[in-house]
This record gives sequence, structure tokens and C-alpha cells, in this order.
Amino acid sequence: MKTQGHKILFLIALITFTLGYSQIKISGKVTFKNKGVNEVNVTLKDTYDGATTDAQGNFSFNTTEKGSHKITFTHPKYEEIEKEITIENQDVVVNTDLKEQISEIDAVVVSAGSIEASDRKRATALLTPLDIYTTAGADGQITSALTYLPGVQKVGESEGLFIRGGTASESKIFMDGSLINNYFSNSVPGIAGRDQFNTSLFKGNIFSSGGYSALYGQALSGALMLESVDLPDQSSYNFGVSPIFLSGGFQKLGEQKNYSYGASAGYSLLSLMQKVFNFNTDFIDAPQGLNGDVNFRFKTKSGGFFKYYGMFNTNKMGVKTESLEPGYEFGLVRLKGKTMYHNLSFRQKFGKYLLNVGGSYSYNRSDLNFSTETKGVEDNYSQLLTDGNYINFKTVLERKINKISALRGGFELNNTNENLNFESVQKHYKDLISSAFIETDLGFSNALSAKIGVRAENSSYLGKSNIAPRFALAYRLSDKWTTNVAYGIFYQNPESKYINGPADLGFQKSQHYIFQLLRSSEGRSLRFEAFYKKYDQLIKTYNILPGNQQSQQIQTALNNDGYGYAKGLELFWRDNKKTFKNIDYWITYSFLDSKRDFINYPVSLKPGFAAEHTLSAVVKRFIPEWKLGVNLSYTYAKGRPYYDIATEMKNGETINYTRNEGRLKDYNALNISFNYVPSIGKKDAKSFTVFVLSISNVLGSKNVYGYNFSTDGSRSSAVVPPVNTFVFVGAFFSFGVDKTEDAINNNL
Repeated sequence: MKTQGHKILFLIALITFTLGYSQIKISGKVTFKNKGVNEVNVTLKDTYDGATTDAQGNFSFNTTEKGSHKITFTHPKYEEIEKEITIENQDVVVNTDLKEQISEIDAVVVSAGSIEASDRKRATALLTPLDIYTTAGADGQITSALTYLPGVQKVGESEGLFIRGGTASESKIFMDGSLINNYFSNSVPGIAGRDQFNTSLFKGNIFSSGGYSALYGQALSGALMLESVDLPDQSSYNFGVSPIFLSGGFQKLGEQKNYSYGASAGYSLLSLMQKVFNFNTDFIDAPQGLNGDVNFRFKTKSGGFFKYYGMFNTNKMGVKTESLEPGYEFGLVRLKGKTMYHNLSFRQKFGKYLLNVGGSYSYNRSDLNFSTETKGVEDNYSQLLTDGNYINFKTVLERKINKISALRGGFELNNTNENLNFESVQKHYKDLISSAFIETDLGFSNALSAKIGVRAENSSYLGKSNIAPRFALAYRLSDKWTTNVAYGIFYQNPESKYINGPADLGFQKSQHYIFQLLRSSEGRSLRFEAFYKKYDQLIKTYNILPGNQQSQQIQTALNNDGYGYAKGLELFWRDNKKTFKNIDYWITYSFLDSKRDFINYPVSLKPGFAAEHTLSAVVKRFIPEWKLGVNLSYTYAKGRPYYDIATEMKNGETINYTRNEGRLKDYNALNISFNYVPSIGKKDAKSFTVFVLSISNVLGSKNVYGYNFSTDGSRSSAVVPPVNTFVFVGAFFSFGVDKTEDAINNNL
């Protein structure tokens, strides 16, 4: 038995020795761009043999396999590689060079000049609807909230987005790709109109302060692209109440969850607040408005999606001011405004293609009546009546090339039909702007991508065409750092309000140069941007009538001899609950150096709407145990310049000259708001309630927006906010859907 045991042990040793002797070593090195890659899994296919590369990319393992085999190299960040090898009686050396795995998530995105807030960009989302509602001082308005981002000037006396030294008319706003020609309500001179569109209507936005996509045009400075919501999660009802408005609405979701429809209405009146606060503005007719909207959304069986949105708004107000003209005690202006907007869009996928078709119709009517009053008697009546019809149609076809590359193109038609009547000035303006565009996103790697596009336009009124190329490039420097550069040419028709007589006019033009450095990490974002804009072919005008406030609006275009520039630096920092528990804050700083010779400027001047230095800070703190949100915002802006520009005739030639000029006091405003989210009703009830208290300009700073001057320039009056400090109190109720937890989780 002992001898038998020795034989068995000898046989086992012999087999072990034989197997060990027959093993073959497979080794090699795995590289990417000539650098070793660690943690690559190297496997002999259909076997258990393999290894993982070290820090230098080297690997080795033994195998007893023979013949033809496949060896695979896998790593999450690189494409899998498979190689054929033959194993005989000698060691095998296999080297390979990896290719980067292209991923939509990992790929760098071109972002020069733009800030995006959408579901797709939730990690770095800015100014989502919740952001806007909880920004103190924004009053729930998208455009007001944008003034707390870099590049947007704080101009209180006029509505619109004043971007990087550009006028409000040089920025355009789009809904689902279609132009909105009447985004703001009608108003009187010196008082800014409000957003007419409900912030909750939009699920995201892309705000571009320069270098925007070739899919959009007719804006020298920037664009705001709004994306409306899709089907709701479920049916709901809501209403709101405050001392200045009442509102209510509903959304009904179909049983199959393939369609929805809804409507809302609201009424506002400021008269009660006039009795509570000491207004700077004497409203002889308190501002009031009636608005409503309807929507319908439908998803087809083939995956297509229709959206319809319709809105109407009527508003009126009357303002009384001390007259600057001798012989009159007061000047009065009364407004009756009416607007309407309809938007229909459709999108459908056809294999690798995505079709987006959209159209919109806008109607706007502004009826301004001017008069004077002396000893209680009104006279010197005049009327400025404008109305316009606008039709926009747009088609975009997009094809995916690969995961991070795409090609898109299409065409757009924008038709304008306007009438204006003011004393001796009567006009009927018609124009059809036809546009075609093509653009490609090129993803060369996860670290390098580009956007190249070109847009061509033709104006029937001007009888001229243009071609505008645009280019942007993004490169990832490291995991957290990205750099962007962009260049583009942008054209825009002269503002129709200046076309009050015959003149040989062409497109206005701007060129954008942008450099951006971006650092992004979870919950934090740092953005530095430098830009230079060159303006050419700007419109030069002269006043048809002398002096007074209303006639300043009636200027006539002479030519395209205007020019200018804008250059600056911007800094944006956001920290969303990473440094301080439950505290989200952001800080922005903008430096702007700009000069222009345009409209009725006698020489190249710093524009009256451009502040050299602007600093903003927004802080949001949610206290979960109290269900209370506390929000602060602060804005400082260096005093803007102001000018009193007059027109006179010398030797048969029209000459503009500056009679009075100076600089406004610096702008300061601290705002605070509170949002209380209580639990109401039964524990399992689907309801949501928010009580809001908002105080704008808490410290009561006496800000000045500009000055009005008499016809001869000897007298002036300051343009100031309607009220220095305003308090808003309101309650908003929603039934059918409980968003309380969402509000808390998102730091309401």
C-alpha cells in the first residue's frame, strides 16, 4: 500500500510538471496616444485566462491553450478591441492602441456664450422655472431673472434683454423654435412692460449672450430659446390670489396619457397697492390687465408630438407727470394695449432623422394718447397708434451622424405687417424675411467638438440678402476644465419704428468673438468669459418733431453709417448646496466697455443703457423643518451715462447735438422673498400650496433710470421706478398633483 501511494504521488507530480512546462506566457502593453492605460481587462476569449494592466499599461498571464484564439481588451472609457493570436510553443507578445469610447454623457459640449437649463442638462442647470420663481426680485419673470446672470444689463425703464452693449431690440425670444414678436406687454414711456408668458409654461431654456446657433437670426446681440412643457404627469387644477391679481387654470390628461389640454386666466389691478404704498408714479388710471391662455398637446401612435399654445392679453394704464414745457402744468399719457399669440409645433422621428416644424402668429396693438393739463383742463390731444401682425414659419430636419455628431438644416419665413399713425406721420410697413440655414455638430472625441453653421437671409423690404457664417469649438482640458471659443456674423433689419420715410437702407451687422473657460463639478460651476463685438452699418436717425417725450419715439432712419463696439469680461460662480448645507448661491460680475455712433447720437458715445460694472449675488436657503424658503438677491451697477440729444437745421442740413449729459447715480437694490410650503388636507391628498412674501428694494434705494428734458433743454425730470420699495403677498394652490416634496428637494 505504501508503494502504491508513492506511485500515485509520483504520477501527480509528473502531470503537474508537464502542465507547468506546457504553459505559454502572453504579455504586452496597452496604450492610448502613446501612453500606457491601466485597469484594462485583457482576456483570452472563451477561457478563464487573462489579466489587468498596471499603471504603465503592461500585462502578462499564462495559458495552456493552443491554436488560434482571440484576445480582447476592454475598458469603460475606450472601445473594445479584439485581436487574433496563435498560441504554439513560444511566448506571445501582443501590443495594442485603444480608441476612445464616444459617449453623449462624457462628450464635451460647445457652450461659448450660452447657458442652458433643461432636463438634459440637469447637472449644471441654471434658471429652471423653480430657479426663476425663487429668485428674489425676479417677480417670477424669466427676463427679470436673467438680469442676475452675466452679460445682461439692469435697465429698469424699458422692457427687453439688453445684452453686452446691445439694445433690447437686438435680442430675440423664441418658443419651441418659433419667434415671439410680442413677448412683453405694452406700456408707456419710462415704465417697463412685463413678461406676458407664464414661466411654468416652459420646462427649460437656452440663453445665449452671443455666438448663438445658425438656426436663429435677426438679432445682433443674443437670443433666448424657450422650450415648452410636454404632457403633464396627471390632471391638475390651480389658482392664485393676491392683493393685485387673481388667477386660475387646469390641465386635463387623457386616460391613455397620449393627450392633454388646459387653460388659464388671470386679472390684475394695482389700485389697492396705490393706497398702501407711496408711489413715485401718479397713475391716473391704475395699471390693470386681463389675460388668458389655452393649450393642447397630442402624441401620435408613431411617436409624433403636436403642441398648441394660444395667449391673449389686454392692459391699460394712465400716467400723469409734471410738464416740462412752459404754459402747461401736467403731461398725461393713457395706454390701451392688446396682444395675441398662437404657436403650433410638431416633431417626429423617422429612423435617423428628426423633423421639427413650427409656426406662430402674433398680433400687437398699442394705443397711446398724449395730452396736457392746465388748471384741471385737458387739451393738446395727440394719438400714437400702432398695430402689427406677424407670421413665423420654420422647418428643421436633423440627422444623427453618430452619438455626438449631427447635421441639421432648414428654412424660415418671417412676415411683418405694421401700421403706425402719429399726427403727420402715417405708414404701412411690410416685409418678408426668408431664411435658409445649415449647421453641424462635429464630435471628434469626448474632449473635442465643434459647431459649424451658416445662415442666409433675404429681406423683401430692403431688397437685399446676406450670408452669416458661425463657428464654435470646445476642448476639454481636464475632467473639470473646458475651454470654448466662438466666432459669428449676425445681421438684423433696421427697427421698423425708424422706417418712417424713404431711405436706402441695408442690414445692420455685428461680429462676435468669444473665449470661455469653464470649470464644472458636482454642485459647483465656475465660468469666465471674454468677448468682443464689432458693429457695422447701424442705423442713423433724426427726430421728425422737436423735443418732448412722445416725439422722441418718432425718429426717421437716414442711412446705415452707424458703427460701434462692445468688449468685456464676465465671471459666474454657482455653488448649489455643496459648501453650505441647504444653501444655493451664485455670484456674477460683468465688465463692459462699449461705444456707439447710432440712431441720433451726434458722435460715438457710451450707450445710455450700458453700465461699465455690474455685480449680482443670489442666495437661497431652505429650512426643511419649517418648510420655509428664504431668498436674497442684490444688484449693484455703475451709474449709466445719459444724454439730451436735440436736432436742428443748419445750412439745409439736419444736425444732431448733445445739450445735456452726465452720469446717473450708481444702482443698488437688495431684495428678499419668503416661500412657505405647508401641508394641507389629508396626508395622502394630492395638493400643493405655496405662500409667498416678496419685498423688492428692501433698503429703499432711490434709483434713477434717466432724465427727460424739455423741448429747449432747460428743464429736466428724473425717470424713476413706479415705487421705490414694493411688497407682494400671494398664495398659490394646486390640486391633483402634490409637488411639496419636489419643492423641498429642489430647494424652493
